[in-house]
Parts: sequence; C-alpha cells; structure tokens
Amino acid sequence: MDDTKAMSSNCNCTCQQKSIEKSVNETLETYFKQLDGHHSIGLYDMVINRVEKPLFESVLKYCDGNQTKAAMMLGINRGTFRKKMKFHGLLD
Repeated sequence: MDDTKAMSSNCNCTCQQKSIEKSVNETLETYFKQLDGHHSIGLYDMVINRVEKPLFESVLKYCDGNQTKAAMMLGINRGTFRKKMKFHGLLD
C-alpha cells in the first residue's frame, strides 16, 4: 500500500472511531437526561449487552457467517465469541 492510501485508510478509521464515540456519548447523554435525577445500576452491563449483539451481527455478516474470521476480526478467541453469541441468542 502506498503512503497516500495508508494515510487515507488511517484517516477513515480515525473518523469512524470518532463517529462511534460521538454516537455513544450522545446516546448516554440522552439516557442520563431521561433518568431525571434517578440513579442507574448496572450501566456498564446494559451498554455492553446493547452494543455487543449488533456488533456481532454486523461482523458476522461482513465475514459471510464465518465465525473464525469474525472472532479474529473482533480480536477475541473463537470459543469466547461462540459463548457470547449463545448469550445473545445468535446461535442456531
């Protein structure tokens, strides 16, 4: 890959990361406003569980259903991936 393509690829990745971060921040701000002063318990688990399933679905689709490739793309062990997919009801 030449330098121009590499720089363009890095910029696209960085821009996408910022977009994802912005979406998460905006969604959490809305959630906190809706709490209207009430406390939240288990926020971390709630967010992870809401994000993980669509993440797995999208990566699996991108990898044409290949679980090994999807796990590699996610940077997790295939066994862990399958366990999490089962938790989210994504296994037949």
